[in-house]
Amino acid sequence: MEYISVTDAIEAPGLRLVLSAGVPGPWGESAKALLAYKGLEYQPVLQEGGGENAELRAWTGQTSAPVLVSDNLPAACHWLDLLMLLERLKPNPPLLPEDPMQRASAIGLCALIIGVDGFGWARRMSMIEPMMKLSPVPELALRMAHKYGYSSDAFATAPARMRLICDALEEHLSHQDGDYFFGARPGAVDFYWANFAGMIKPLAPALNPMPDWIRPIYTATDPEQQSCLLPALEAHRDMMYERHIATPLDF
Repeated sequence: MEYISVTDAIEAPGLRLVLSAGVPGPWGESAKALLAYKGLEYQPVLQEGGGENAELRAWTGQTSAPVLVSDNLPAACHWLDLLMLLERLKPNPPLLPEDPMQRASAIGLCALIIGVDGFGWARRMSMIEPMMKLSPVPELALRMAHKYGYSSDAFATAPARMRLICDALEEHLSHQDGDYFFGARPGAVDFYWANFAGMIKPLAPALNPMPDWIRPIYTATDPEQQSCLLPALEAHRDMMYERHIATPLDF
């Protein structure tokens, strides 16, 4: 994927999506999948994962990715702001149900996957843990640990939190008539889960050509975490890539 710098992005027209370059981070990959489903084109903007990203902070007020910027609208840095901006820019096809109660339920399930203390947030604790055991601890690890609330307690309780969330997702999916979490077509929950499932079991190298050094980090080896990828949830992940998310991934 060809990226432009933050400096160039500030002056560029149209949609700009800030991404962590070179890795298939599920937050960024989800944003890319949602934009593709909407048929919206964008310019990728370079963010250094775990870096200081001073220019990005000056532009958007924070240092993380993904961030979606549309012309002169405020930067959408939070996952829900980004999702709602996409719905505003192109209402069809929708990513959330129209019925208010189903809509609230869908946003809630999204938060369990992508939000603070959600599935991805908990899984990230075990990704940070090995770096925190190094001596000295790398500056990048210290920065990430502070940013994402790492602690020995957060690491210890993460697998149980992940399993609770996956049980809830599987329970909801089992009560649907079709293949998706809501209705007869995919929505935000479907795209988020498909991408975040890769934090336990990444797609094969032919579909997800991630760098060799990062695949072990994304591959769960703890049996408690591996058990989170329930058969129905793994089948749903595979279906989403077969039908709706282009492969091989490009990052």
